Amino acid sequence: MRLAILSRAPRSYSTRRLRAAAVDRGHDVKVLNTLRFSIDLSGDAPDLQFRGRQLRDYDAILPRIGNSITYFGTAVVRQFEQMDVYTPNTANGITNSRDKLRATQILARHDIGMPATTFVRDRADVIPAIERVGGAPVVLKLLEGTQGIGVILAPTIKVAEAIIETLQSTRQQVLIQRFVTESKGRDIRALVVGDRVVAAMRRVAQGDEFRSNVHRGGSVEAVTLDAEYERVAVRAAQIMGLKVAGVDMLEGNDGPLVMEVNSSPGLEGIERATNLDIAGAIVDYIGDQVAFPQIDVRERLSISTGYGVAELVVHGDAELVGKTIKESGLWERDITVLTVHRGTSVIPNAKGREVLEAEDRLLCFGRLEEMRSMIPERPKRRKRVKRLPKDAMESLQED
Repeated sequence: MRLAILSRAPRSYSTRRLRAAAVDRGHDVKVLNTLRFSIDLSGDAPDLQFRGRQLRDYDAILPRIGNSITYFGTAVVRQFEQMDVYTPNTANGITNSRDKLRATQILARHDIGMPATTFVRDRADVIPAIERVGGAPVVLKLLEGTQGIGVILAPTIKVAEAIIETLQSTRQQVLIQRFVTESKGRDIRALVVGDRVVAAMRRVAQGDEFRSNVHRGGSVEAVTLDAEYERVAVRAAQIMGLKVAGVDMLEGNDGPLVMEVNSSPGLEGIERATNLDIAGAIVDYIGDQVAFPQIDVRERLSISTGYGVAELVVHGDAELVGKTIKESGLWERDITVLTVHRGTSVIPNAKGREVLEAEDRLLCFGRLEEMRSMIPERPKRRKRVKRLPKDAMESLQED
Protein backbone atom coordinates (compact mmCIF):
# COMPACT_ATOMS: atom_id res chain seq x y z
CA MET A 1 0.00 0.00 0.00
CA ARG A 2 0.94 3.65 -0.31
CA LEU A 3 1.08 5.03 3.22
CA ALA A 4 1.56 8.63 4.36
CA ILE A 5 2.65 9.30 7.94
CA LEU A 6 1.51 12.80 8.91
CA SER A 7 4.22 14.07 11.24
CA ARG A 8 6.21 17.24 11.87
CA ALA A 9 8.94 15.24 13.60
CA PRO A 10 10.45 12.83 11.05
CA ARG A 11 13.44 12.15 13.32
CA SER A 12 11.41 11.28 16.41
CA TYR A 13 11.60 7.67 17.62
CA SER A 14 7.93 6.93 16.90
CA THR A 15 7.96 8.30 13.36
CA ARG A 16 11.22 6.55 12.47
CA ARG A 17 9.96 3.23 13.84
CA LEU A 18 6.66 3.45 11.97
CA ARG A 19 8.42 4.31 8.73
CA ALA A 20 10.93 1.49 9.16
CA ALA A 21 8.15 -1.02 9.93
CA ALA A 22 6.30 -0.01 6.76
CA VAL A 23 9.46 -0.24 4.62
CA ASP A 24 10.31 -3.67 6.09
CA ARG A 25 6.89 -4.89 4.95
CA GLY A 26 7.36 -3.64 1.41
CA HIS A 27 5.01 -0.67 1.60
CA ASP A 28 5.57 2.63 -0.19
CA VAL A 29 5.75 5.11 2.71
CA LYS A 30 6.35 8.86 2.99
CA VAL A 31 6.57 11.11 6.04
CA LEU A 32 4.70 14.33 5.27
CA ASN A 33 4.78 17.53 7.32
CA THR A 34 1.16 18.18 8.29
CA LEU A 35 1.53 21.94 8.06
CA ARG A 36 2.65 21.81 4.39
CA PHE A 37 -0.77 20.65 3.15
CA SER A 38 -3.27 22.89 1.42
CA ILE A 39 -6.93 21.91 1.52
CA ASP A 40 -8.35 22.33 -1.98
CA LEU A 41 -12.11 22.91 -2.11
CA SER A 42 -12.18 24.65 -5.48
CA GLY A 43 -12.72 21.60 -7.72
CA ASP A 44 -15.49 19.13 -8.32
CA ALA A 45 -14.14 16.70 -5.68
CA PRO A 46 -12.28 17.07 -2.36
CA ASP A 47 -8.54 17.36 -2.88
CA LEU A 48 -5.26 18.21 -1.18
CA GLN A 49 -2.02 19.82 -2.26
CA PHE A 50 1.36 19.27 -0.61
CA ARG A 51 4.06 21.92 -0.85
CA GLY A 52 1.97 23.64 -3.49
CA ARG A 53 1.74 20.61 -5.78
CA GLN A 54 -0.91 18.05 -6.54
CA LEU A 55 -0.81 15.32 -3.91
CA ARG A 56 -0.15 11.82 -5.17
CA ASP A 57 -2.66 9.08 -4.43
CA TYR A 58 -2.39 7.34 -1.06
CA ASP A 59 -4.20 4.27 0.20
CA ALA A 60 -3.90 5.16 3.87
CA ILE A 61 -2.61 7.77 6.27
CA LEU A 62 -1.33 7.47 9.84
CA PRO A 63 -1.89 10.78 11.66
CA ARG A 64 0.63 11.88 14.27
CA ILE A 65 -1.05 15.22 15.02
CA GLY A 66 0.67 17.31 17.69
CA ASN A 67 -1.32 19.13 20.34
CA SER A 68 -0.32 22.57 19.05
CA ILE A 69 -1.78 22.00 15.56
CA THR A 70 -4.94 20.08 16.47
CA TYR A 71 -7.32 22.32 14.50
CA PHE A 72 -5.38 22.37 11.23
CA GLY A 73 -4.17 18.80 11.61
CA THR A 74 -7.67 17.40 12.06
CA ALA A 75 -8.85 19.48 9.09
CA VAL A 76 -6.22 17.74 6.93
CA VAL A 77 -7.23 14.32 8.26
CA ARG A 78 -10.89 15.13 7.60
CA GLN A 79 -10.04 16.04 4.01
CA PHE A 80 -8.33 12.68 3.53
CA GLU A 81 -11.49 11.04 4.88
CA GLN A 82 -13.58 12.92 2.31
CA MET A 83 -11.21 11.54 -0.35
CA ASP A 84 -11.93 7.97 0.89
CA VAL A 85 -8.38 7.46 2.16
CA TYR A 86 -8.22 5.11 5.14
CA THR A 87 -7.11 6.42 8.53
CA PRO A 88 -7.11 4.41 11.77
CA ASN A 89 -7.77 7.59 13.74
CA THR A 90 -10.46 9.88 12.40
CA ALA A 91 -10.48 13.65 12.72
CA ASN A 92 -13.44 13.37 15.08
CA GLY A 93 -11.66 10.78 17.22
CA ILE A 94 -8.53 12.92 17.50
CA THR A 95 -10.60 15.98 18.43
CA ASN A 96 -12.54 14.01 21.04
CA SER A 97 -9.39 12.74 22.72
CA ARG A 98 -7.50 16.04 22.62
CA ASP A 99 -10.00 17.92 24.80
CA LYS A 100 -9.97 16.37 28.30
CA LEU A 101 -13.45 17.66 29.18
CA ARG A 102 -15.00 16.39 25.96
CA ALA A 103 -13.26 13.03 26.38
CA THR A 104 -14.49 12.70 29.96
CA GLN A 105 -18.05 13.57 28.95
CA ILE A 106 -18.05 10.95 26.18
CA LEU A 107 -16.54 8.18 28.32
CA ALA A 108 -18.88 8.93 31.25
CA ARG A 109 -21.88 8.49 28.94
CA HIS A 110 -20.74 4.91 28.27
CA ASP A 111 -20.11 3.88 31.91
CA ILE A 112 -16.31 3.84 31.65
CA GLY A 113 -14.75 3.95 35.13
CA MET A 114 -12.89 7.22 35.74
CA PRO A 115 -11.72 9.26 38.74
CA ALA A 116 -14.56 11.51 39.95
CA THR A 117 -14.33 14.69 37.86
CA THR A 118 -16.04 18.06 37.77
CA PHE A 119 -15.73 21.28 35.77
CA VAL A 120 -16.72 24.76 36.94
CA ARG A 121 -16.16 28.35 35.89
CA ASP A 122 -17.47 30.49 38.74
CA ARG A 123 -15.22 30.95 41.76
CA ALA A 124 -18.15 30.35 44.11
CA ASP A 125 -18.55 26.84 42.67
CA VAL A 126 -14.96 25.71 43.30
CA ILE A 127 -15.27 24.53 46.91
CA PRO A 128 -18.55 22.62 46.33
CA ALA A 129 -16.93 21.02 43.25
CA ILE A 130 -13.91 19.87 45.27
CA GLU A 131 -16.21 18.42 47.92
CA ARG A 132 -18.17 16.52 45.24
CA VAL A 133 -15.04 14.67 44.11
CA GLY A 134 -14.11 13.72 47.68
CA GLY A 135 -12.23 16.75 48.99
CA ALA A 136 -8.54 17.65 48.99
CA PRO A 137 -6.06 16.64 47.81
CA VAL A 138 -7.31 17.03 44.24
CA VAL A 139 -5.71 16.89 40.81
CA LEU A 140 -6.17 19.95 38.57
CA LYS A 141 -5.85 19.43 34.82
CA LEU A 142 -5.74 21.89 31.97
CA LEU A 143 -8.18 20.88 29.25
CA GLU A 144 -5.33 20.58 26.76
CA GLY A 145 -1.98 19.22 27.84
CA THR A 146 0.38 16.34 27.12
CA GLN A 147 3.22 14.45 28.81
CA GLY A 148 2.03 15.49 32.26
CA ILE A 149 2.22 19.23 31.48
CA GLY A 150 -0.71 21.11 32.99
CA VAL A 151 -1.43 18.48 35.67
CA ILE A 152 -1.13 19.80 39.23
CA LEU A 153 -1.70 18.18 42.61
CA ALA A 154 -3.33 20.59 45.06
CA PRO A 155 -2.91 19.34 48.67
CA THR A 156 -5.55 21.61 50.22
CA ILE A 157 -8.73 23.41 49.21
CA LYS A 158 -7.09 26.81 49.69
CA VAL A 159 -4.21 25.89 47.39
CA ALA A 160 -6.65 24.49 44.82
CA GLU A 161 -8.67 27.72 44.91
CA ALA A 162 -5.58 29.84 44.38
CA ILE A 163 -4.31 27.71 41.48
CA ILE A 164 -7.70 27.66 39.74
CA GLU A 165 -8.13 31.42 40.16
CA THR A 166 -4.66 32.04 38.72
CA LEU A 167 -5.19 29.73 35.74
CA GLN A 168 -8.63 31.12 34.98
CA SER A 169 -7.20 34.65 35.04
CA THR A 170 -5.01 33.58 32.10
CA ARG A 171 -8.08 32.12 30.32
CA GLN A 172 -7.12 28.53 31.07
CA GLN A 173 -9.90 26.04 31.71
CA VAL A 174 -9.37 23.51 34.51
CA LEU A 175 -10.80 20.11 35.39
CA ILE A 176 -11.03 19.15 39.07
CA GLN A 177 -10.43 15.44 39.62
CA ARG A 178 -10.25 13.12 42.62
CA PHE A 179 -6.74 12.13 43.62
CA VAL A 180 -6.66 8.32 43.56
CA THR A 181 -4.39 7.69 46.54
CA GLU A 182 -4.37 3.92 46.12
CA SER A 183 -2.63 4.24 42.75
CA LYS A 184 0.51 5.35 44.65
CA GLY A 185 2.04 7.28 41.73
CA ARG A 186 1.56 4.39 39.31
CA ASP A 187 -0.53 3.96 36.20
CA ILE A 188 -1.00 1.59 33.28
CA ARG A 189 -0.44 2.52 29.63
CA ALA A 190 -2.22 0.08 27.29
CA LEU A 191 -1.45 0.35 23.57
CA VAL A 192 -4.64 -0.48 21.68
CA VAL A 193 -4.53 -1.44 18.00
CA GLY A 194 -7.89 -2.29 16.47
CA ASP A 195 -9.83 -4.45 18.89
CA ARG A 196 -6.98 -5.67 21.09
CA VAL A 197 -4.24 -4.51 23.44
CA VAL A 198 -0.92 -5.27 21.74
CA ALA A 199 1.27 -4.17 24.66
CA ALA A 200 1.02 -2.69 28.15
CA MET A 201 3.40 -1.20 30.67
CA ARG A 202 3.22 0.11 34.20
CA ARG A 203 4.68 3.57 34.78
CA VAL A 204 5.95 4.50 38.24
CA ALA A 205 6.62 8.05 39.40
CA GLN A 206 10.00 8.83 40.93
CA GLY A 207 10.53 10.43 44.35
CA ASP A 208 7.86 12.93 45.40
CA GLU A 209 6.56 13.30 41.83
CA PHE A 210 2.97 12.00 41.51
CA ARG A 211 2.96 12.09 37.69
CA SER A 212 4.24 8.84 36.24
CA ASN A 213 4.90 10.06 32.67
CA VAL A 214 8.20 8.94 31.17
CA HIS A 215 8.90 12.59 30.25
CA ARG A 216 8.62 13.41 33.98
CA GLY A 217 11.27 10.82 34.86
CA GLY A 218 8.95 7.92 35.56
CA SER A 219 10.23 4.35 35.24
CA VAL A 220 8.48 1.69 33.17
CA GLU A 221 8.05 -2.06 33.25
CA ALA A 222 6.17 -4.50 31.03
CA VAL A 223 2.92 -5.81 32.47
CA THR A 224 0.35 -8.40 31.45
CA LEU A 225 -3.17 -7.02 31.83
CA ASP A 226 -6.04 -9.02 33.20
CA ALA A 227 -9.21 -9.32 31.13
CA GLU A 228 -11.01 -6.41 32.81
CA TYR A 229 -8.21 -3.89 32.19
CA GLU A 230 -7.88 -5.06 28.58
CA ARG A 231 -11.63 -4.82 27.97
CA VAL A 232 -11.83 -1.29 29.41
CA ALA A 233 -8.82 -0.11 27.37
CA VAL A 234 -10.21 -1.41 24.08
CA ARG A 235 -13.70 -0.11 24.79
CA ALA A 236 -12.43 3.36 25.76
CA ALA A 237 -10.45 3.64 22.51
CA GLN A 238 -13.39 2.46 20.43
CA ILE A 239 -15.81 4.86 22.12
CA MET A 240 -13.48 7.75 21.32
CA GLY A 241 -13.35 6.66 17.66
CA LEU A 242 -9.68 5.60 17.69
CA LYS A 243 -8.18 2.39 16.31
CA VAL A 244 -4.64 3.22 17.46
CA ALA A 245 -4.48 4.71 20.94
CA GLY A 246 -2.63 4.77 24.22
CA VAL A 247 -5.09 4.34 27.08
CA ASP A 248 -3.83 5.48 30.49
CA MET A 249 -5.50 3.85 33.51
CA LEU A 250 -5.11 4.08 37.25
CA GLU A 251 -5.28 0.94 39.36
CA GLY A 252 -8.22 1.78 41.62
CA ASN A 253 -9.55 -0.32 44.47
CA ASP A 254 -12.60 -1.21 42.38
CA GLY A 255 -10.82 -1.76 39.08
CA PRO A 256 -9.37 0.30 36.22
CA LEU A 257 -9.98 4.05 36.11
CA VAL A 258 -9.34 5.66 32.72
CA MET A 259 -7.39 8.91 32.90
CA GLU A 260 -6.76 9.67 29.25
CA VAL A 261 -7.00 8.26 25.73
CA ASN A 262 -4.08 9.44 23.59
CA SER A 263 -4.52 9.51 19.80
CA SER A 264 -0.75 9.84 19.09
CA PRO A 265 0.89 7.61 21.70
CA GLY A 266 4.66 7.57 21.86
CA LEU A 267 6.25 4.20 21.08
CA GLU A 268 9.73 4.50 22.58
CA GLY A 269 8.93 3.79 26.21
CA ILE A 270 6.52 0.92 25.61
CA GLU A 271 8.60 -0.77 22.90
CA ARG A 272 11.70 -0.73 25.08
CA ALA A 273 9.78 -1.89 28.14
CA THR A 274 8.05 -4.77 26.36
CA ASN A 275 10.60 -5.53 23.59
CA LEU A 276 7.68 -5.86 21.17
CA ASP A 277 7.36 -4.61 17.58
CA ILE A 278 4.40 -2.30 18.24
CA ALA A 279 5.12 -0.15 15.18
CA GLY A 280 4.86 -3.29 13.06
CA ALA A 281 1.51 -4.21 14.67
CA ILE A 282 0.16 -0.76 13.78
CA VAL A 283 1.33 -0.97 10.16
CA ASP A 284 -0.05 -4.53 9.83
CA TYR A 285 -3.43 -3.40 11.12
CA ILE A 286 -3.57 -0.51 8.65
CA GLY A 287 -2.65 -2.92 5.84
CA ASP A 288 -5.53 -5.21 6.81
CA GLN A 289 -8.06 -2.36 7.02
CA VAL A 290 -6.95 -0.17 4.12
CA ALA A 291 -9.86 -1.28 1.92
CA PHE A 292 -12.37 0.02 4.46
CA PRO A 293 -12.11 3.82 4.70
CA GLN A 294 -14.08 5.66 7.35
CA ILE A 295 -17.76 6.15 6.54
CA ASP A 296 -20.15 8.34 8.50
CA VAL A 297 -22.88 5.72 8.71
CA ARG A 298 -25.49 7.98 10.29
CA GLU A 299 -24.94 10.63 7.62
CA ARG A 300 -25.08 8.14 4.74
CA LEU A 301 -28.15 6.30 6.06
CA SER A 302 -30.06 9.51 6.80
CA ILE A 303 -29.99 10.81 3.23
CA SER A 304 -33.24 9.03 2.30
CA THR A 305 -36.26 11.11 3.31
CA GLY A 306 -38.07 9.64 6.30
CA TYR A 307 -35.33 7.14 7.15
CA GLY A 308 -32.59 7.31 9.75
CA VAL A 309 -30.67 5.61 12.56
CA ALA A 310 -31.90 5.20 16.14
CA GLU A 311 -31.19 3.17 19.25
CA LEU A 312 -34.16 1.26 20.65
CA VAL A 313 -34.11 -0.25 24.15
CA VAL A 314 -35.87 -3.53 24.91
CA HIS A 315 -37.45 -3.00 28.33
CA GLY A 316 -38.31 -5.83 30.69
CA ASP A 317 -42.06 -5.46 30.24
CA ALA A 318 -41.89 -5.01 26.47
CA GLU A 319 -43.53 -7.41 24.02
CA LEU A 320 -40.15 -8.01 22.37
CA VAL A 321 -38.53 -9.89 25.26
CA GLY A 322 -38.07 -13.58 24.45
CA LYS A 323 -38.83 -13.16 20.77
CA THR A 324 -36.40 -13.50 17.91
CA ILE A 325 -35.74 -10.51 15.70
CA LYS A 326 -37.73 -12.27 12.97
CA GLU A 327 -40.72 -12.76 15.31
CA SER A 328 -40.52 -9.23 16.73
CA GLY A 329 -42.34 -7.62 13.81
CA LEU A 330 -39.54 -5.09 13.27
CA TRP A 331 -38.96 -6.15 9.68
CA GLU A 332 -42.65 -5.69 8.86
CA ARG A 333 -42.39 -2.14 10.25
CA ASP A 334 -39.46 -1.43 7.88
CA ILE A 335 -36.89 -1.50 10.71
CA THR A 336 -33.58 -3.34 10.33
CA VAL A 337 -31.46 -4.23 13.36
CA LEU A 338 -27.80 -3.45 12.63
CA THR A 339 -26.24 -4.29 15.99
CA VAL A 340 -27.40 -5.59 19.37
CA HIS A 341 -25.63 -4.19 22.46
CA ARG A 342 -26.09 -6.53 25.41
CA GLY A 343 -24.34 -5.31 28.55
CA THR A 344 -20.70 -4.91 27.60
CA SER A 345 -20.91 -7.30 24.64
CA VAL A 346 -21.83 -6.48 21.05
CA ILE A 347 -23.62 -8.74 18.55
CA PRO A 348 -22.88 -7.30 15.09
CA ASN A 349 -25.13 -7.90 12.09
CA ALA A 350 -27.63 -9.73 14.28
CA LYS A 351 -29.50 -12.51 12.49
CA GLY A 352 -33.26 -13.04 12.51
CA ARG A 353 -32.90 -15.97 14.91
CA GLU A 354 -31.28 -13.82 17.64
CA VAL A 355 -33.50 -13.87 20.75
CA LEU A 356 -34.02 -10.46 22.32
CA GLU A 357 -33.42 -9.97 26.05
CA ALA A 358 -34.48 -7.30 28.51
CA GLU A 359 -32.32 -4.14 28.36
CA ASP A 360 -30.87 -5.01 24.94
CA ARG A 361 -30.03 -1.84 23.01
CA LEU A 362 -30.78 -2.21 19.30
CA LEU A 363 -28.97 0.02 16.82
CA CYS A 364 -31.51 0.20 14.02
CA PHE A 365 -32.00 1.70 10.57
CA GLY A 366 -35.49 2.26 9.30
CA ARG A 367 -38.53 4.46 8.94
CA LEU A 368 -38.31 7.23 11.53
CA GLU A 369 -42.05 7.39 12.21
CA GLU A 370 -42.13 3.70 13.08
CA MET A 371 -39.07 3.94 15.33
CA ARG A 372 -40.33 7.10 17.03
CA SER A 373 -43.31 5.22 18.40
CA MET A 374 -40.95 2.69 20.02
CA ILE A 375 -38.72 5.19 21.79
CA PRO A 376 -39.83 5.63 25.42
CA GLU A 377 -40.32 9.08 26.88
CA ARG A 378 -37.21 10.59 28.39
CA PRO A 379 -37.30 10.36 32.20
CA LYS A 380 -37.92 13.75 33.72
CA ARG A 381 -35.32 15.13 36.07
CA ARG A 382 -36.42 15.24 39.67
CA LYS A 383 -37.36 18.73 40.74
CA ARG A 384 -34.73 20.14 43.07
CA VAL A 385 -36.87 23.03 44.36
CA LYS A 386 -39.53 21.95 46.83
CA ARG A 387 -42.94 23.56 46.79
CA LEU A 388 -43.91 25.61 49.82
CA PRO A 389 -46.62 24.02 51.97
CA LYS A 390 -50.11 25.39 51.43
CA ASP A 391 -50.31 27.07 54.84
CA ALA A 392 -47.09 28.94 54.15
CA MET A 393 -48.61 30.41 50.96
CA GLU A 394 -51.73 31.48 52.87
CA SER A 395 -49.65 33.19 55.53
CA LEU A 396 -47.73 35.09 52.85
CA GLN A 397 -51.01 36.30 51.32
CA GLU A 398 -52.26 37.47 54.74
CA ASP A 399 -49.07 39.51 55.25
